[in-house]
Amino acid sequence: MPEYFLDIEYNNIIYSEEEVNFKEFECCTFTNCNFSQCIFLAVTFIDCTFNDCTFSNARINYVAFRTVTFNRCEIKEVNFAMSDKLIFEITFNDCILDFSKFYTLKIKGTSFTNCSLIAVDFMATDLTEVLFENCDLYRSEFAKAIANKANFKTSYNYAIDPTKTKLKKAVFSLEGIKGLLYKHEIIVK
Repeated sequence: MPEYFLDIEYNNIIYSEEEVNFKEFECCTFTNCNFSQCIFLAVTFIDCTFNDCTFSNARINYVAFRTVTFNRCEIKEVNFAMSDKLIFEITFNDCILDFSKFYTLKIKGTSFTNCSLIAVDFMATDLTEVLFENCDLYRSEFAKAIANKANFKTSYNYAIDPTKTKLKKAVFSLEGIKGLLYKHEIIVK
């Protein structure tokens, strides 16, 4: 049975490899914490907030994220694809998620605001109604993704192949339309 922690604030902690394993955190706030050494196992976060935390290179296999918000966090090279898929609800504000993976996840309605999403793997991901607000999507991969009603209007540097990605009613800016035409070598001026 996992250890249970409710409504606790954690500040300036550097977590060791197995320190958070087999624990459930509910309504907790983590500020300036470093999880980059962690190899998560059977960890649950419910209604938690992470402020200015580092997860880069952490292995988050078997982690449940249920209504979790990340603010100004560095989450480079993290594979979310191995997370618990039951009630997977996350929000990212001002985060660096470069080289992370969301492969095959259902993240419908997720919000990415002012995030760096360089070379992120969204392949075969359900991005229905996802908001990409002012995000850098340079070299991110969307093949076989479902991005119906997704909003890319204020984001930039994306290259999405509409023949390989479902984009019904997705929103793009007129300036960003060239990111949909790149494969056809069409020049838009």
